[in-house]
Amino acid sequence: MATALLVRHGRTTANATGLLAGRTPGVGLDDLGRDQAARTADRIAGAPVVQVVSSPLERCRETARAIVERQAGASPSSVEDELTECDYGEWQGRRLEDLATEDLWRTVQSHPSAVVFPGGESMTGMQARAVAAIRRHDAAVEAEHGPGAVWVAVSHGDIIKSVLADALGMHLDMFQRLEAGPASVSIVSYGASRPRVWATNTDSGDLSWLAKGVRSGDAAVGGSAGTPAAPAPRIVT
Repeated sequence: MATALLVRHGRTTANATGLLAGRTPGVGLDDLGRDQAARTADRIAGAPVVQVVSSPLERCRETARAIVERQAGASPSSVEDELTECDYGEWQGRRLEDLATEDLWRTVQSHPSAVVFPGGESMTGMQARAVAAIRRHDAAVEAEHGPGAVWVAVSHGDIIKSVLADALGMHLDMFQRLEAGPASVSIVSYGASRPRVWATNTDSGDLSWLAKGVRSGDAAVGGSAGTPAAPAPRIVT
């Protein structure tokens, strides 16, 4: 089975100032966000990435570009429209502290499957399109490159959380229990029996162990022996 790395974009000017950017054009990474994207690209550099796909929004394309630049011989990233940010409708561009005073905010927190953003999309619709896109790309990557292939999808916090909730078998109403921080990496593989979640919301650690592939087949009763450890740095004296 292939392995999908779900990467959130680095921090943006909107994140830093408490604005809900949504699909607003021209929202790019700030200085910290560019540093975060570079560190994430370094983490992934040792993994044999065969494909990078990105939300069409600028902040994701910037993050994807940093990842591709650290991959030897990698092709440019491609855009997947179905991984774009949730359409927050009339909420887009507003301050989070103001949105938190509205009744709908409480529903977003406790019952997101019932949410339809005014003038925008439903959260169930958001999840459905994102999960379908991830599974479609994952199947295509495995068919072309084999079961040990590793690929990257760069997207947004709510998108990634909804994909993780699906992989974990969680109802969408529980997805606010998950976190996807700026430039974080979550790892999912889709087997014949079930998805397997290897990591969520990681922001440190070498990912070169993915070059050896993740274990396929049935889950180990009692727990597996773990993933191969990344080699320790050699100290030269």
